[in-house]
Amino acid sequence: MNARHLRIEGRVQGVGYRAWMLREASRLGLSGWVRNRADGSVEALVAGPEPAVQALLTACRRGPVLARVDRIEESFAEDLPEGDGFRQL
Repeated sequence: MNARHLRIEGRVQGVGYRAWMLREASRLGLSGWVRNRADGSVEALVAGPEPAVQALLTACRRGPVLARVDRIEESFAEDLPEGDGFRQL
């Protein structure tokens, strides 16, 4: 299982980005979480098989219809998410 920590910047709050990511990650069978940050970005911890993680990363570059993704900071995460499934914090 591979895990990534993401920080997504742009117009990603107030456009349904977290709910969209929850649906996409759940559809791909990934574990983890997504939350808003006080600085206006969205943060996520994503874990699962590498092809599914990559599929989500590709989708995150587009995001939902109203979003504008300017930048994604991605790093490998040493800690795996607790529990099964993907949740919105």
